[in-house]
Amino acid sequence: MTTTQIVVTALGAGAVVWVLWYFLFSRGTAVVAAAGAGGGVQEVRVTVKGGYTPDTIVVRAGKPVRLQFYRDETADCSERVVFERLGIDQPLPAFQTTTIEFTPAQPGEYPFRCGMSMLKGLLVVEPEGERRAGSSPHKFHE
Repeated sequence: MTTTQIVVTALGAGAVVWVLWYFLFSRGTAVVAAAGAGGGVQEVRVTVKGGYTPDTIVVRAGKPVRLQFYRDETADCSERVVFERLGIDQPLPAFQTTTIEFTPAQPGEYPFRCGMSMLKGLLVVEPEGERRAGSSPHKFHE
């Protein structure tokens, strides 16, 4: 084996390890929705650029939610955001903010994704009531 072959093989193996770590083991960011004045609309701003930031959003059941997706790229994959279990399939124009509003009725975890299922995130709907620090069973909380 030549030195070039060894270097190329090592770089290829490193790339495979990085891809596996990124897609299977890396931990994303989570954010708890901020409620407006008087406990009104729960609002979260999400940036779409090579993924969703944050990729986990925590809200309360029974209260209106406003997600503002800002698409900071032109990649074909990020043209749509889909919340299948909520019946939401919304186009995301490049370099614009798209607002999605709904009121989640049931607690649970609601995955969301791009139109090609390459970018993924999670909406965690917690039961109504008072939130206590560190009480969430969801692995995505910070």
